[in-house]
Amino acid sequence: MSVARTVGWTVVAVVLMALAVPWFLWGSAGVAFGLPVWLWWHIGWMVLASVVFAVFARTDWGLGVEGVH
Repeated sequence: MSVARTVGWTVVAVVLMALAVPWFLWGSAGVAFGLPVWLWWHIGWMVLASVVFAVFARTDWGLGVEGVH
């Protein structure tokens, strides 16, 4: 089970890192609620990353390091 959880969290981390920079919004001049769309992307990404980290910290902190099972 520990290997599956480690692989799962690794996939989640890689996806979050891949989505950190909104490549597809480069050059976009779109505005929503007075702010650039790319800025909203970063706000949403930070919220998502915070929630994911909170879940990770509560459930699997030390996974792969301290022998958490």
